[in-house]
Amino acid sequence: MSQSFPDLIDDLNAAIGKFREGAPEPMRGFSMLAREALKPGALDVKTKELIAMGIAVAVRCDGCIGFHAKAAIGAGASRQEILETLSMAIYMGAGPSMIYASEALRAFDELSPQQGAPA
Repeated sequence: MSQSFPDLIDDLNAAIGKFREGAPEPMRGFSMLAREALKPGALDVKTKELIAMGIAVAVRCDGCIGFHAKAAIGAGASRQEILETLSMAIYMGAGPSMIYASEALRAFDELSPQQGAPA
């Protein structure tokens, strides 16, 4: 990512605005989903934004990172809370990769002509 996050957010907001003009109903539905998901309940808004930040890192979405970093700041998240959230995102990026690698090996073994003969 070579663009600054403030510039990225501005560019994305402009692009999203154009998309909203062309597809108002789906975007209205998406906005309603976002409002409902972010309502304080058992989890407060800051916690929900920290979760969103971790997911944004895990799915490698630069725009999501920008939007949710800004929202987390607005919700009162500290730099330490962000660091701990990002540490969990790194951990979860590695853990699921290990699980899926194990499943991929199992698939290979089950589908190979040798019927899963270990190497």
